[in-house]
Amino acid sequence: MNVAIFSHSALSDWNHGNAHFLRGVVTELQRRGHDVTVYESANAWSVVNAVADHGEDVIDATFIAYPSLRVVRYDAPALDSMLADADLVLVHEWNPPELVRDIGRHHARHPGYVLLFHDTHHRVVSDAAAIAGFDLEHYDGVMAFGDLIRRRYLDAGWTSRAWTWHEAADTHVFRPRTAMEPLRDLVWIGNWGDDERGAELHEFLIEPVRSLRLRATVYGVRYPPEVIDLFATAGIAYRGWLPNYRVPEVFAAHRVTIHVPRRPYVEQLPGIPTIRPFEALACGIPLVCAPWHDDERLFEAGRDYLVARNGEEMQRHLHAILTDPQLAASLSTHGVTTIRRRHTCAHRVDELLDVVAGIQATRAIRPSEAANV
Repeated sequence: MNVAIFSHSALSDWNHGNAHFLRGVVTELQRRGHDVTVYESANAWSVVNAVADHGEDVIDATFIAYPSLRVVRYDAPALDSMLADADLVLVHEWNPPELVRDIGRHHARHPGYVLLFHDTHHRVVSDAAAIAGFDLEHYDGVMAFGDLIRRRYLDAGWTSRAWTWHEAADTHVFRPRTAMEPLRDLVWIGNWGDDERGAELHEFLIEPVRSLRLRATVYGVRYPPEVIDLFATAGIAYRGWLPNYRVPEVFAAHRVTIHVPRRPYVEQLPGIPTIRPFEALACGIPLVCAPWHDDERLFEAGRDYLVARNGEEMQRHLHAILTDPQLAASLSTHGVTTIRRRHTCAHRVDELLDVVAGIQATRAIRPSEAANV
């Protein structure tokens, strides 16, 4: 099958956490013999910022980490040539509305391929007007990374077909690594996120680290100077951007990590954890989460990870993990097992191919039979 994926970027994960899952899906499809091309704008802001901060070598490093990745960067998309042999086209929601519309119109003229829209963000609740502005009339459906998002698309009438397609870990890259000595205590990997979790980071990260006097590290981008100063006063080493494929080696150099979800996910989109818990559990590092509601039953709280309802409880959990090797080992083992049983990119590719097969089967039904489907 020839697959075309239009993403914001597969080359760079600078402030672009979706790159992990997209790269994992691409390489898993390739392992199964599918021909996959990723298309992205030559001016993608994630690439522009990564290169501005770290030079052109960051692009070469991506191809070293993902040698089979094929990316075509365009100034203006030539859809007739890009989609000439396509069997499946996946369009990520961080694309310009004009491109989303034009791909749909191309599909209306050339309906031979399956066309799916892929949503991995909270804009359905935080900026519904932006999602409503996408013209999905000629799309075969929407792949939504949470069931609540799937239902919003259907209830709003933005599409007539939608499937829940959670993110997952690329376990060929995200897997337990040999511990690197000497170990630091805690690592937090995450971006500033437009102050969508500023107070939460103070309660669940800065104060626990300060109180417990932990050796802690933070990676991420777009933090304002005053927050970086707060890290320093708490004794937290701020390291800036970390290429996503290097996350496993960083986890291996620390004894525990935390997950602090952004406010829209906690308040408006329960059940959607984003990619970070998948990464941590896949790598076998003990994880403590600030409150979020696993309404979609992806994991098992208390066995895959611990939940801290407030800053004091975060301190207690961190202290317990750091002083109780048996607890740390139990969380690590259970988390890795859960990912490998249910939440790998291989599982998600199985789900994607089932959706594609279902769409293709429906198209093959003769009109006289369609009413009975």
